[in-house]
Amino acid sequence: MASKSKLYVGAAVIAVLSGSAIELAAQQPPAVAIDNDDIGGVVTGANGPEAGVWVIAETTDLPTKFIKTVVTDDQGRYVVPDLPKAKYKVWVRGYGLIDSPKVDGEPGKTVNLTAVKAPDEKAAAHYYPPIYWYSMLKVPAANEFPGTGAQGNGIAEGMKSQPMWVNNIKTTGCMSCHALGTEGTRTISKNLGEFKNSAEAWERRIQSGQAMTQMVNVLNRLGPHALKLWGEWTDRVAAGDLPFDKPARPQGVERNVVITSWDWSTPTGYMHDLISTDRRKPTVNANGKLYGAPEESTDYFPVLDPNTHTATQLKHPVRDPKTPSSKASPMAPSPYWGPEPIWDSQTSTHNPMFDQSGRVWWTSRVGPPANSSTRFLRSTMSMSTSCWLSLGSLSSTIGRARNRTTRRPADSKLGTSNFTGTISESPPSVTRSDFSSTLSILPACPSLGASTES
Repeated sequence: MASKSKLYVGAAVIAVLSGSAIELAAQQPPAVAIDNDDIGGVVTGANGPEAGVWVIAETTDLPTKFIKTVVTDDQGRYVVPDLPKAKYKVWVRGYGLIDSPKVDGEPGKTVNLTAVKAPDEKAAAHYYPPIYWYSMLKVPAANEFPGTGAQGNGIAEGMKSQPMWVNNIKTTGCMSCHALGTEGTRTISKNLGEFKNSAEAWERRIQSGQAMTQMVNVLNRLGPHALKLWGEWTDRVAAGDLPFDKPARPQGVERNVVITSWDWSTPTGYMHDLISTDRRKPTVNANGKLYGAPEESTDYFPVLDPNTHTATQLKHPVRDPKTPSSKASPMAPSPYWGPEPIWDSQTSTHNPMFDQSGRVWWTSRVGPPANSSTRFLRSTMSMSTSCWLSLGSLSSTIGRARNRTTRRPADSKLGTSNFTGTISESPPSVTRSDFSSTLSILPACPSLGASTES
């Protein structure tokens, strides 16, 4: 009997252990299958798998700084696919977290990661999208419109309604492009100086750098009351106020997004926009180079090869050497860059476009405003002349007028003139610029670098 009792006890122990093993196996996410050019694994936190958080793989081993970002699934699993061979730093970022320590990883290796919970709401809010912070800005009441001007309620008389004011404060006037709400804009740099109040600080801030004219013009459309509202906003942020809403982690198909980013251009250049294909025929230039437009910052437009991860630059010419440069734009010293102008562009290239034949067009300035043909082009909103730049198998057609629609160079009526000679490309090594990181796709993603002002 004693032996039989021991047998039963032993069987019970085995059953308990087996049950524990089954329960433990059920809690463990299935293994992540990866190829030789992938990094994959599982992200876990204090309460188990972390769903809907970003895993970021970054390397500086390639000619350009290269970053790939993916999102974990419900079981905390992730795969960073199709990585070029290099050594990577891998870490976790997500809402409700702070960045985890960066660990080493290589393609073909499994890298399991541990998420780090934010110690408080302020630390968590540091990773919120800028618009969550900018939404803290107070909007004038509907009954304050139309504005009565600087001598009245401080809202410009041209502001006829609250929706018009909101449109200007968040969409029109370049504000949506420049992401108000970043740490660099929701705080006031001590390098800006000492002021009686934050409204005065904002009045000085918008004069910083060579974009002063554009920023002051936007303020004039809004009226001086906007300075008071911006000042109150940054005062509340400085006092510890946080956004009233919290962003949700990616859900559903949002977790299928893979974001690839490269650094290109220069530290003082910024990317106004870029082009990779003809939006009417998106098979044009498949897997080909991307072409950027640095607008007022430089005449050297950047070219990115996503296959070799190399960045080069080509200088856009002007027809008239007397074409004015952004270097002469009025400015007050920048709290980041100091008193010296950092932009130097005669061409102000922007709005590049591919046509159906794989040619790249830029909108640009090639002569001073006093040029009679330029005035004609502006009045007719069309292009009468163009010039060509050879770019290997592609061509760059450069319009003579800014912000105007150009026609196809195949039209002989345009009087196209050909440039001959060699255009040298810059060395492939490009310094990181937070202004100039670009994404291969457009969905929203976490900020990968600190934003700054000009």
